[in-house]
Amino acid sequence: MLLTIAAFAAALGVLIAVHEYGHYRVAVACGVKVLRFSIGFGRPLLRWQPKGSPTEFVIGAFPLGGYVRMLDEREAPVAPEERHLAFNTRPLRARAAIVAAGPLANLLLAVLLYAAVNWSGVDEPKAMLSSPVAGSIAQRAGVQGGEQVVGAAIGEDEPEPVRSFEELRWVLTRGALDAENVRLLLQPVRGAQREVVLPLEGMQVREADAQLFRTIGIVGPWTRPVLGEVMAGGAAERAGLHPGDLVLRLGGTDVVDGAQLRDLIRGSVRDGKPLTQVWRVDREGRMLDVTVTPQLVADATGPVGRIGAYVGNPPEMVNVRYGPVEGLWKGVERTWEVSVLTLRMMGRMVIGEASIKNLSGPLTIADYAGRSASMGLTQYLAFLALISVSLGVLNLLPLPVLDGGHLMYYLWEGLTGRSVSEAWMDRLQRTGVVVLLLMMSIALFNDLTRLFG
Repeated sequence: MLLTIAAFAAALGVLIAVHEYGHYRVAVACGVKVLRFSIGFGRPLLRWQPKGSPTEFVIGAFPLGGYVRMLDEREAPVAPEERHLAFNTRPLRARAAIVAAGPLANLLLAVLLYAAVNWSGVDEPKAMLSSPVAGSIAQRAGVQGGEQVVGAAIGEDEPEPVRSFEELRWVLTRGALDAENVRLLLQPVRGAQREVVLPLEGMQVREADAQLFRTIGIVGPWTRPVLGEVMAGGAAERAGLHPGDLVLRLGGTDVVDGAQLRDLIRGSVRDGKPLTQVWRVDREGRMLDVTVTPQLVADATGPVGRIGAYVGNPPEMVNVRYGPVEGLWKGVERTWEVSVLTLRMMGRMVIGEASIKNLSGPLTIADYAGRSASMGLTQYLAFLALISVSLGVLNLLPLPVLDGGHLMYYLWEGLTGRSVSEAWMDRLQRTGVVVLLLMMSIALFNDLTRLFG
């Protein structure tokens, strides 16, 4: 809990500070006097003003946000000698640049964070495919399990190298959400390289969740079908199975990997009773036939088989690391891809093609912050990058209370030569507040459903 709170607080502090610093830095560069730079709202907990600076720096009691207060005739009277320093007297291009600088600072931060992850390297599962889910898209396309994915492409794009299972999941996610086919270059353990096409163009994807990957059929990386710890008194021990046994066949089915073995064990039920089967196992080079009767356990899907043993080795890992230039470019690419995907998902939610369950609020973000921090610095940096992209894209939406709304006003001013009237400004601001509060309510409801539902 303490780690989750600390990781969440640090994430908020960094992302808000970078966002507001973008506004602040460009405002100063454009000759605007900044009165206050605040991280958080409400009663100031800490405040200071550097010598010779007109800006007061503040940390507020309520941390969910921040602001940069500039000299502006619309908010308070401005002395004639300082009028040239007021925000509202600056040219249109300067005002637009100041407003856009906050979201763009978040996107730039995401690029640098993704680049830092690429430069430092991260251990990820190798892109070896487990047995596809029965009846899934991958199985029908010819995926057998045990193949390594060496390249992938969406639609008619040229295949690009795939270095880890996480990279493969990202390609599959983009392909499914964009409703485009995904081509995989597979290298079997034996034989020549081949290409399979996953026909995802007809998928109606409403949520990017675990069920999406079960429908595609690629759920996890390949693992050896070997037994780990055997529980005392369990079905595995009663049958004489040992830790380290490599399972080659279960009944009449050849076993390819740990995921398939787990599914076969779960399915060892007939007419509500456990199904006794002969297992062929490799025990330190000796081939043995072992008769196994699983224990019957009820779960949400009905009665399933259990043997009381850990099934499957951890997946083979690979360290994914890039050089200085390639790592930075990969950071730019990932930031762009996540930004486009975020906008598309938001657009699909508006027209009803995607579920509003995809909206996440502070509770889910805090939960992910704690989880990623517990996994190490690189995972936490990747989490920060993802949230920074989301914050940047969200603030560019044309909602009146957000930066994108102000840019919308400036676009109108640039096209018509006159600013939005105060009456219309008031109406739009009220509408924007309502829409934003509705989005926040839905996100909070989704958080509570995920965490406590």
